[in-house]
Amino acid sequence: MSSEISGPEMVKLKNAVVQHFDPGNWKELGALTDTLDEVTNHPRLLRSLRFQDPDYDEHVFTFLQMMIGENDKNADIVRDYIARECPEIGENVSSNENDRRRIVFSPDIFDVPSESIDPNLVSVMMPFDASMNAVYEAIKGAASDTGLECRRVDDIWEHSTVVQDVFSLIFKSYIVVCDFTGKNPNVFYEAGIAHTLGKHVIPITQSAQDVPFDLQHHRYAQYLDNNEGREKLREELRSRFKTLSERDVFW
Repeated sequence: MSSEISGPEMVKLKNAVVQHFDPGNWKELGALTDTLDEVTNHPRLLRSLRFQDPDYDEHVFTFLQMMIGENDKNADIVRDYIARECPEIGENVSSNENDRRRIVFSPDIFDVPSESIDPNLVSVMMPFDASMNAVYEAIKGAASDTGLECRRVDDIWEHSTVVQDVFSLIFKSYIVVCDFTGKNPNVFYEAGIAHTLGKHVIPITQSAQDVPFDLQHHRYAQYLDNNEGREKLREELRSRFKTLSERDVFW
């Protein structure tokens, strides 16, 4: 059950949104809380933000209440998203001592991207081997079937180091597919980053023996690397992608 949001905490959340949110933030949070239609169709919210109207503050407060919903069902989603997008107030958002502990990180190895999370982005962490290309195509097909974009780190070259591109891709992704086939240490490392950043991680593998012991209690998709097996993987991932894109749940 979501943690209850107190009155003082709601005021802090509202003030953070007023100071930092842009239309993209509202749409992302709407997608995460299944209120995207309400965000885009609201007659005043985005308009008052765009034109800096004096009533924006009031619309933010009432809309956050609606977005959180009855019985605070979306409280943790709203709280965590605002804390992540407004890091300078992230440690102080909650006034409830019983709330979940949060991690505010400042990595030395990586630069944190300035871009926001893309609710339509699926990233794939897998061995860089030509033999895995057909598997990647099956994953891309599943993403395309559900209206999502799928990317692998070799699809981009934005930084001088590969590890920064990996981190940036995971950071911006909503869903991260990790193929543990072959016990590739890079994939293990990337899965750890994805879990730490709170991503929806979907493990897949050709062999159950390749799934790390610490992750064997999580559900994973096992597949055969042939036409029939890859098509079955595509169907299974299509179902999972659809579920995750429609509401904020973890696999």
